[in-house]
Amino acid sequence: MRNVYLVTAFVCVLVVSVLGFRGSKFAHPPMDVFPEWAFPGMKHQPKLRPQSTSDFFADGRADRTPPPHVVRADLPVRNDDHLYYGKNPDGTWARGFPASLTVDLKFVEHGRDRFMIYCAPCHGAVGDGNGITKQYGMGATPSYHDETRRKLTEGEIFNTITNGSVTKNMLPYADKLTPEDRWAVVAYVRALQRAQMGTVADVTDPAGKQILGLK
Repeated sequence: MRNVYLVTAFVCVLVVSVLGFRGSKFAHPPMDVFPEWAFPGMKHQPKLRPQSTSDFFADGRADRTPPPHVVRADLPVRNDDHLYYGKNPDGTWARGFPASLTVDLKFVEHGRDRFMIYCAPCHGAVGDGNGITKQYGMGATPSYHDETRRKLTEGEIFNTITNGSVTKNMLPYADKLTPEDRWAVVAYVRALQRAQMGTVADVTDPAGKQILGLK
């Protein structure tokens, strides 16, 4: 075991002596750990700089228009504060859903699909905070069904999905979900909350009333 320690120490000293510490300034270019001959064409690849020209494209522009459905979290869109920011024109958090969206069964089902991919691993399939990550030590994931979160406006929930939460160790999802996707997730979260708080008085379907013996 002593020899292992000595060899490890020797290797560490050798690597630092040859490559230097991270952030060190060199009078000459440092040694290339991955030389071009070992990885031909991979390290020094051609690239296009913004607003430069390109002989590859017919219009000669290096900048390209993103293809349809690309999610860009950094594009400022200000023509609908409710849709893109979850806020009213006066800056307060908006209640309800943007007028440009149709909240129907298809919309909620789409929200369920996105929820099960991005939210359920931490928040659980029913939003109670018992996702699979809890089995690996993440025990602080909140439940959607406590009084505080049931009282949140739809705009606040949308904002949390968009920007994450530093206090709850939640990352933003604006780079993964379009604004419409995020609103669909909000709709599904509301459906989950309603399901937990529902009573027999909420049953309106005639077949359901017959099963429950309601008039």
